[in-house]
Amino acid sequence: MVRPSAGGVMNSSSTSLHPKAALEFRFVSENTMRRSRKTMALDAMSFFARFFMAYIWISAGISKTGSHLETAQSVKAYEIFSDTWANWISIIIGPLEIAGGVLLLLGIFLRKASWVSTFVMVLFIVGLSQAWARGLSIDCGCFGPQGITENTAADYAKVIARDIVFVVLSLWTVYRPFKKWALYA
Repeated sequence: MVRPSAGGVMNSSSTSLHPKAALEFRFVSENTMRRSRKTMALDAMSFFARFFMAYIWISAGISKTGSHLETAQSVKAYEIFSDTWANWISIIIGPLEIAGGVLLLLGIFLRKASWVSTFVMVLFIVGLSQAWARGLSIDCGCFGPQGITENTAADYAKVIARDIVFVVLSLWTVYRPFKKWALYA
């Protein structure tokens, strides 16, 4: 502690710093640094989750917009919807995925967009799971048409595992959104 002398001038001989106080200061600084490293790591994960999911949605949507017929065939292959519904879904799914990705990218309604992302990914997982359980051999249509292939259990498991990772990233953005560069979080 530095104490002023009688004339208001600092006296260096009156400066004393108790050794215990120095340890406390160092301890606080280390805790602050640890907390800041933890915060930086969480912010980096939030940054990755938000922008990676934006990339996923935009690229998936773009791959579907130019191939309406193939997307309709992918939707029909799930054997859930009628031909009419499959056609309507194939028309709107690409633009909706792009819109969701843009919302995440720009940070508009960030938490709500992430909830929608989570919900849609869960729907995709349910659709893939029912196709797998029914023994259907389909092109999932996730990133545009790739042609119908002989899907094995491992193929379905990989796609479902990937979608579960996407659900986790979307939920991360719901609970810890990266609001920097967000227009309207």
